[in-house]
Amino acid sequence: MTEKGLVLINTGTGKGKTTAALGTAVRAWGDGQRVLILQFIKGAWKYGELKAIETLGSIDGRIEIRPMGDGFVFHNKKDPDNEERLQEKKELARKAWDMVKKEVMSDNWDLVVLDEVNYAIHFGMLDTAEVADLIRNRPEKLNMILTGRYAPQELIDLADTVTEMTLVKHAFQKGIRARRGIEF
Repeated sequence: MTEKGLVLINTGTGKGKTTAALGTAVRAWGDGQRVLILQFIKGAWKYGELKAIETLGSIDGRIEIRPMGDGFVFHNKKDPDNEERLQEKKELARKAWDMVKKEVMSDNWDLVVLDEVNYAIHFGMLDTAEVADLIRNRPEKLNMILTGRYAPQELIDLADTVTEMTLVKHAFQKGIRARRGIEF
């Protein structure tokens, strides 16, 4: 009998959504599972977790990370170039979504992490119904983790576990810039 895969969502305004998902991904890899991490927004620069996962993947090929975006989404309606940039990001997200569907349905993975997919939905790059449909129709044993602020209620309702990270205090509020190895 195949165990039914779980759907986890890490959402909220606090830090740690991606970090928690990557911790679970490394745990799954350590237990012999095949893991794919698809990142919807990240992609413009190198950061610590990317290097770590790539190193683990070079050991046996059972864990892979694919940054598919071009950096953060800045949703500034006063910026006249914003609409053009948002269109470019939507095109990237659509290409990424095609890859996600193919990989999820391939039955090649035990865990698929859709990092920052909730942002892609929130900013209109992806449709909630499409994501929900993929979750419902995924291979039975596939575990999935979705991260990012603004998790839609429809996805929360489908999930088995939802964790909301809450911002209590952040160094940035005191003017302390992001630190390599801590923030990225």
